[in-house]
Amino acid sequence: MVDVVVTAVVALAAGYLLGRLRPWRRLGNWAADQVRFTGAWARGGAGRQAVAVLAHAVTAPRTSRRIMRAPATATPAPAPVRDPDQAVHRTHTDQGGTA
Repeated sequence: MVDVVVTAVVALAAGYLLGRLRPWRRLGNWAADQVRFTGAWARGGAGRQAVAVLAHAVTAPRTSRRIMRAPATATPAPAPVRDPDQAVHRTHTDQGGTA
């Protein structure tokens, strides 16, 4: 009888932890990010690529074929925005002061 209670408590605790941590969803999100935003497939080595593709294929089989067919997109760095009122918004140090 004690074995059944201990087994039930362990199973309940494991189920609760898996529900809170959501490892399947986290693995899927990581794999999707690696596949979509890593850039060139040569980066990271063949082992990392194989793990990312396998994890993505297991966690999201419907979208993995579509994503793998699409070319990798480079994430461009944000371009600095030029302020037309730069002279008005200068600080004291920008104006040649020492403070």
